Amino acid sequence: MAYSTIDYRYKGAIIMTERHADLDAAIDRVIAAASEHLAAVKAADGRADDNRVWRAYVELNNASFEYDELLLDVFGEVTPWDVEAIDPDEADRQFGVGPDDDEPDDPHPQVISLRQRRDYRVPSVAALVRMAEAARRAVAGGVDVGSVKAVESVGEAVIELMQAGDGSLGSLDIPELEPLDGVVMVAEVATPLDPETHLDTDATGPFNLGPADRLLDRVDEHASLDLATESDENLDQHTTSR
Repeated sequence: MAYSTIDYRYKGAIIMTERHADLDAAIDRVIAAASEHLAAVKAADGRADDNRVWRAYVELNNASFEYDELLLDVFGEVTPWDVEAIDPDEADRQFGVGPDDDEPDDPHPQVISLRQRRDYRVPSVAALVRMAEAARRAVAGGVDVGSVKAVESVGEAVIELMQAGDGSLGSLDIPELEPLDGVVMVAEVATPLDPETHLDTDATGPFNLGPADRLLDRVDEHASLDLATESDENLDQHTTSR
């Protein structure tokens, strides 16, 4: 069966229309992949080696490569993108990315509450106050020493040392304070603590368990003794008595 010149032109027009549609679909995939990549980057917020960012990068790379190849094939034009196709499975194996790396959503989230008390002996109030004042001056930086307010109590000294440190009880691991016994309560709670719901003068409210909360255990902390020092002291006393 013979085709006329008109038939060939008609078929050519159809083919070009289909190729144009392929190009339109390809650029749409680039745009969608770029949007997904941006969303993944925003969600990661600078977190290194994020799986979602990596997979979105691969999708964007391959969509760009496909569009670039198709544009060259149809119109002989190129894009500024100098990319090569990436095999997603091979890339995942090479960079150690897999489905198990993503933590699954837990349908049963849990809130655990730790409530701690630890007491301290203050061997020398003056020494503790001096250390707190030194910490206050260090925080003040270049402010004139005479303008830095003096620390007036043991409680104020402890708060100053915690604020100058990391805010935890670890800030109080200093010779000026001798740790005594303590206790830690571990509980399951219905809702996490909201400090704004308690007045600054409320010393017990933030530590009370609610009706839906459940105490799991109480761990007693006992101050450790320096057995070597104690033995040396006993030995000295024994030697003196002889």
